[in-house]
Amino acid sequence: MASSFYSNSQHIDFDSVLAMDDQGMVSMFQAIMESGLVGFLGCPTVIYEAALVDFFENASVREGVIISTVAGQLVEISEEWFAESFDLPVDGLGDLSEIPKDVIFYARSIVSLSGEPVSILGRKNQMKIEFRLLYDIMAKAISVKAGSFNAITVEKFSLVTTVVCGVRMNWASILFSILKKMVTPGSKQAKGFAIQISLLLENIPNLELGESSEFPASKILTEKTVHRFVSLNDKVGAEEAAGAPKPKAASKKRQAVAVRVDAQLANLWRVGL
Repeated sequence: MASSFYSNSQHIDFDSVLAMDDQGMVSMFQAIMESGLVGFLGCPTVIYEAALVDFFENASVREGVIISTVAGQLVEISEEWFAESFDLPVDGLGDLSEIPKDVIFYARSIVSLSGEPVSILGRKNQMKIEFRLLYDIMAKAISVKAGSFNAITVEKFSLVTTVVCGVRMNWASILFSILKKMVTPGSKQAKGFAIQISLLLENIPNLELGESSEFPASKILTEKTVHRFVSLNDKVGAEEAAGAPKPKAASKKRQAVAVRVDAQLANLWRVGL
């Protein structure tokens, strides 16, 4: 079913969220805008389910261009057209692996709820609430990977870093590469970008798309849905805190060993190892 192409999707009503009385959230959404993703994440919401099914069933990549047939008509999507349609930046780093490690380390401290750098491969409840939401946005709307959205991964946290630290990225190349993986046979990349593909198809002259369907309001971030996200996360956080096991007190023997080890390390440090 075409609904599977946007079951985990996330879209943003920037006018609504920027009017919120929550400076942390507003600053986060402003950072998304400054990253150059506003045209991609905030474009008009339109879904053509039958056309999406056709597109993915018939799509392939030829010489860097995505080719498909929709309602029997040839469709071609180039990286240039893709970039122009969503006003995506075409300059900057072309791969997440190019982000300097010190920048990622800095981001781990910025997003932290406790002040200590968050643990990569940990859980996103280590983050401040606005950055948990940012993590969801980047995981669902950009990365489009199946799996848990509560566990932090290197790839998804790198996406968060680009926004938090204002890393200049070639989003046109990155997002188009993800779209190419979606139509590559055998790829593990989940299918998505349903709104964006529908909008591209809508702009092809004389293409029969069938009836449009309404994108679920619950998947559009507005002031109301963001407040709901905060409320649900606060509730889950309280339940996790209540159910967390209390740390066991260390035995006197273990404490004595730790003191001896610390003293030995201090002596080694003083003599320069």
